[in-house]
Amino acid sequence: MLKNTITGILILSCSGCALLAKKDPTPLEIEPADAEVPVLLLPPTATPASAAECAGDMELPVEFSRKFTAVSDPELLAQSIGEPEEGRLCQGQVYVAKQNTKILLFRAWNGANPKSKFGEWWALKSPRGQISQYRSDYQICYQWSPLDKLTLCSLKAGSKVVIGTGQSATCSGYLEYPTSEKKQVYLANADVDLVDCTSYNAEFNWTPIINN
Repeated sequence: MLKNTITGILILSCSGCALLAKKDPTPLEIEPADAEVPVLLLPPTATPASAAECAGDMELPVEFSRKFTAVSDPELLAQSIGEPEEGRLCQGQVYVAKQNTKILLFRAWNGANPKSKFGEWWALKSPRGQISQYRSDYQICYQWSPLDKLTLCSLKAGSKVVIGTGQSATCSGYLEYPTSEKKQVYLANADVDLVDCTSYNAEFNWTPIINN
């Protein structure tokens, strides 16, 4: 009788162990593909296949750094980047113009082609100095434009642009422009994103050549 009672107690004890095991199971092993990977929020950047091939850096001029917000738009960036010797940008970053800011953009263009007024390529500063140097700074081949017109416009708040340094360009067998550190602005929809425009005609302005 006593033996049967002890046996029953042991059985109940083991049953309790089983119940405890069910309440506290061994954690499941999660496959790497199912694991939750923490997302790292990195600042949006953009570089070409080899950044070493580009001149200059990606820093905005101080007077513009507080007027733009860097964003990610791979498709727009790809439109602005060019292969070596083909012009366009060598490296760039997509930005959005902030609210309540005044941003002026400049474009020297081809007066023989009215549609060229609102082309894709703009500058942050007004053209100055020798035309030949301006062409080199912004990789503008002579057959692309005589640069006889200048248009100055304001960029609308919320407009998206790409700002970067210039890619090299080959104009002919005897004229090539290397990559440039000058900042250029790419606008996919200039006729929509620009307002309050003023245009100017180029005039002959000759300065004497000083031989050192």
